[in-house]
Amino acid sequence: MGGVFAANMTGNTVLAGIAGAHGRYADAINHLSPLITFFVGAMLARLILRLWRKPAIAIGLEAAILAGMDFLPVAAESKVLIVAVAMGLQASAITQFAGASISTVVVTSTLARTADAALDALVPGAPKAPPATTTPRLLLLTWLGYLAGAIAGALLLKVIPYPLVVPAALLVVVMFL
Repeated sequence: MGGVFAANMTGNTVLAGIAGAHGRYADAINHLSPLITFFVGAMLARLILRLWRKPAIAIGLEAAILAGMDFLPVAAESKVLIVAVAMGLQASAITQFAGASISTVVVTSTLARTADAALDALVPGAPKAPPATTTPRLLLLTWLGYLAGAIAGALLLKVIPYPLVVPAALLVVVMFL
């Protein structure tokens, strides 16, 4: 909403800095608020992992938050903050796939690691290759997943009244895999 992101903390940080530099302090706070709720969600996921060692619990909580989001009688700005908590949960709960470290909410680092792996595949003999558990295919699939999710989200907004129910359902499937 209004250039504030639920999962893109880099964008929120940059836009908060720009707004602050131009004396638009209310706008800066508007961009910093999701950072706080994202951080709280990430800490909550870490606490869940420490107590129960089961990422599925944190992902289940994220799914519940997303499933209930469209039914909450709150303003869009508040919904962004609540979704930021869910994204923080996901960012800390899902960090490994078959031993590979992959970010599930940060496009930039995934895209950069994909570029690293692509160049290393095209020009062998790089002094420092990505860790053996990170494959170009996995990185590319992760980035394509982000893109497909953005496209699907935009399309869902046009065709169903409660679009966040769909990713919530997918998270439930992920919990059981």
